[in-house]
Amino acid sequence: MEISIIFSQKQPKYLDIYEQLKTMIVNQTLTANEKLPSKRNLAAHLNVSIHTIKEAYEQLASEGYIYSVERSGYFISDYDMEWDQPSQYEENEIPNPIPEIRYNFKNGQVDEQAFPLRSWLKIYKSMFSSSIVPNGDWQGDLALREQIALYLKKSKGFTCGLDQIYIYSGTQQQLNELCRFFGNVQVAMEEPGFRRATAIFQQNRLNIQYVPIDDKGASIPAHPCQYYYITPAHQFPFGGVMPIERRIDLLKWAKGNGAFLIEDDYDSEFRYKGNPIPPLAQIDQLQRVIYFGTFSKTLMPSIRISYMVLPKVLVEKYNMFYRDQKSTVSKIDQRVIADFMESGFYTRHIAKMRTLYRRKREKLIACLQANLGSDYEIIGDAAGLHIVLKLPKRINETNAIKLAEKVGIAIDPISTSYQQKKIENFVMIGYGGIPYNSIEEAVLLLASQWKNHHQ
Repeated sequence: MEISIIFSQKQPKYLDIYEQLKTMIVNQTLTANEKLPSKRNLAAHLNVSIHTIKEAYEQLASEGYIYSVERSGYFISDYDMEWDQPSQYEENEIPNPIPEIRYNFKNGQVDEQAFPLRSWLKIYKSMFSSSIVPNGDWQGDLALREQIALYLKKSKGFTCGLDQIYIYSGTQQQLNELCRFFGNVQVAMEEPGFRRATAIFQQNRLNIQYVPIDDKGASIPAHPCQYYYITPAHQFPFGGVMPIERRIDLLKWAKGNGAFLIEDDYDSEFRYKGNPIPPLAQIDQLQRVIYFGTFSKTLMPSIRISYMVLPKVLVEKYNMFYRDQKSTVSKIDQRVIADFMESGFYTRHIAKMRTLYRRKREKLIACLQANLGSDYEIIGDAAGLHIVLKLPKRINETNAIKLAEKVGIAIDPISTSYQQKKIENFVMIGYGGIPYNSIEEAVLLLASQWKNHHQ
């Protein structure tokens, strides 16, 4: 057998030999059980060392493409070619291009230009010392838990012990850990609701009761459950603020049924209308409420740090269940946030962002009303970083999003938040990430796409 190898001059010669022989085997140019040239003969033919051939053969043998027979040499392995997968796209397979985003109205974004990066980096650099080397407490760094406890007492009005606070790398992670702790029990979820929370329940194969929201937000579950995930401060996705009477009704239901309410307080810092309503955790002082907080909206999403506050009655059992756990959150990042909070930067930053987001919200609403007209209804504008737009009958959610994409505008659907009956006459418009000065031109462009469209 005579084998031809072309050397690339870009890598070791044994790799050229290995790769080209492998291609011949996969393409069945070399057939099963066919004998390969001896190392000496192939080395002489290719004008390379025997060691080079030895390395190539040994790599092929380790991957199962060839096999050796003592005193006979190397042979092509017999294997099922159907299992071999192509290493790259076929030439005619062209992936769909991702539309360029010129104006980002996606939900969950924050204004990156307003972040106090200089102060943040100064604190970050100061953290690099020998004290940061050891592992931190699995519940989260003590300094950060102290600052969170102080923040909750001052801004949310409820008191908790440091042993009740747990630091995680996002809402989904802490919800997943909670699901493992409770086990295979009945749960309830707002309908529509936060689809990433729903996904965690579904991935844990839990029996989920989807509870329709009404004009007061999350309603009372019709069937018993162990815990109920709700967003009372700013219902996701429709943005309603739950009134005090419904909050009290839910707490009475939880107490009467031995259930827990998971209060996801993801962006309550940004409220623009009406008097503040106390969180459920303040009303019952963490008796039947598991409180979720995050730094994704108040600082930036990429930090990936959130926290959970458990009722005292759950702490001992939870700690026992996770007694072998280690923290998965960067200790340095936790210390930076703790220092950021202790120095007063955090509360000042929230105050600044509340003013900026209020201006953006007012600008967005005024532009939508001026350019789209009264047949586009604005919903859920009292708080948070997004509004919901009810579309007229002539255009549905799918078409509205596609038309926006054509001119580089990114918006979110509402239908993905439903698990039962899909509703397709709403879209979500976030204003956290888009610059203030770009809002008017973006809305004008959006209006030009939508106003004259008919299904």
